Amino acid sequence: MNTSPESYVVVMTTFADDNIGKRIIESLLEKKLAACVQVLPIQSYYHWQGKIASDTEKQVMIKTKKSLYQDVEAEISRLHDYDVPEVIQLPIEAGLPAYLSWISESCEQ
Repeated sequence: MNTSPESYVVVMTTFADDNIGKRIIESLLEKKLAACVQVLPIQSYYHWQGKIASDTEKQVMIKTKKSLYQDVEAEISRLHDYDVPEVIQLPIEAGLPAYLSWISESCEQ
């Protein structure tokens, strides 16, 4: 099993509608595209359609394999209600080998 940190990533997204968020999270876990999904309440401020906007949202951190990023992105895009959802990949540069192994085992397809 590969426990090289560069094989794993955190994918981040946000949502405002809890039902949409729940559908995204459940789909990622059921399809084994994610080992773990963490959700935090946030206040977002951003530029949108020529104005500065603000919304109460949930920030989502998805632990997965780098090789699954495209599938994770596609699933979020398919289920999300935003015109342009945040979907970004952050590298994992180091990690406890046992935790990385758990990610790998949890995401096996």
